Amino acid sequence: MSVLTDDTLPASPRRIRDEMVVFVLMAALLAAVPLTGIYPFFVMQALCFALLACAFNLLIGYGGLLSFGHAMFLGSAGYFTAHALKEWGLAPELGILIGTAGAAGIGVVTGVVAIRRQGIYFSMITLALSQLLYFIYLQTPFTHGEDGIQGIPQGRLFGILDLSNSTVLYYVILAGFLGGFLVVFRAVNSPFGEVLKAIRENEQRAISLGYKTDHYKLLAFILSGTLAGFAGSLKVFVAQNASLTDVHWTMSGEIVLITLVGGLGTMFGPVVGAFVIIAMQQYLAGFGQWVTVIQGVIFVVCVLTFRRGIVGEIAHYFRRSL
Repeated sequence: MSVLTDDTLPASPRRIRDEMVVFVLMAALLAAVPLTGIYPFFVMQALCFALLACAFNLLIGYGGLLSFGHAMFLGSAGYFTAHALKEWGLAPELGILIGTAGAAGIGVVTGVVAIRRQGIYFSMITLALSQLLYFIYLQTPFTHGEDGIQGIPQGRLFGILDLSNSTVLYYVILAGFLGGFLVVFRAVNSPFGEVLKAIRENEQRAISLGYKTDHYKLLAFILSGTLAGFAGSLKVFVAQNASLTDVHWTMSGEIVLITLVGGLGTMFGPVVGAFVIIAMQQYLAGFGQWVTVIQGVIFVVCVLTFRRGIVGEIAHYFRRSL
C-alpha cells in the first residue's frame, strides 16, 4: 500500500531536527493549556485520541497495514483498567499497566492470526476479530454489558498525584501522550522504521533483500496495539467509565477518519486530526444527529482539497518533514 508522503527516504539530521523542534513547540503549547482557560476535559480527550491515532498511523502510515479493528485495543484496555481500579481497588499505575499489558496480549494473539494475510483480507480479519471481542464484552459479566463500568475511582498515581484534581490529571495525561508519541517517533526514526517503510513501498523487494517481513509487520502490529491500549487506559481516568462504544467498529472508523484528516504517514498529522475531529464533536453537539453528516462533509472536502491531509499538505508546501 502506497501513501502520499515525502517520508520514503532514510531519516536525515535535518528531518529529525525539524520534527524535534515542532515536538518541543507542541509540548510547550499543550503544557500552557491550563493557563488559558480552555476546557481541560476537551483537551485531555483529544490527547487520548491523538495517541490512539499516532499508534494507528505507525501501522498504516509507515507499515502500509490498514487495520479496521484498532478499537479492540482501546476498549479492551479500558475495560481491564476500569475493572482493576473499581473491583480490585488497585493503584492507578497498576491499572494502567494491566490495561496496557492486556492490549499487548491481544495484539500478539490477533496479530499472529491477521498478519498472515495482506491488503483488504488483513483489514477484514482485524474487523472480524474486533467485532468478536465486542460481542464477548457484550455478554461477559465483568463489563456490565450495555451499562459499562461506571464511577471509576481516579485515585492517586504513585500514592502522590491526586488524579481527582483536573490540573494534575491533565498533566498526567499530557505526560502519557508525550511519552507515547516519543515511542512512535523513535520507532519510525530507527532501522526498524526504515524496514517498515521499505515493506510499505515494496514488500517483495524487502523480502528479496533478506528481511523477514512478517516478523516486522507483527512487531509493528503489537507495538501499535500496545500504544492504543495505553491510550485506552488513560482515557478511563478522563471519562471515568468504560463502555461498548470504545470497542464498536464505528470507533475504528473514527480512528481512520482522524488519521486521514490530519495526514497519513506524518508524525503530527494524527495529533492535528484528533483535535479537529474532537473539537467538531464538542462544539457541534447542538446539531444532534447532524454532527455525523457535518463530519462526513468536512471529511469529503478534506479528501478532495488536502489529499495528503492537513499536516501532509503543509509539510509538502514548505518541503519540511512534519
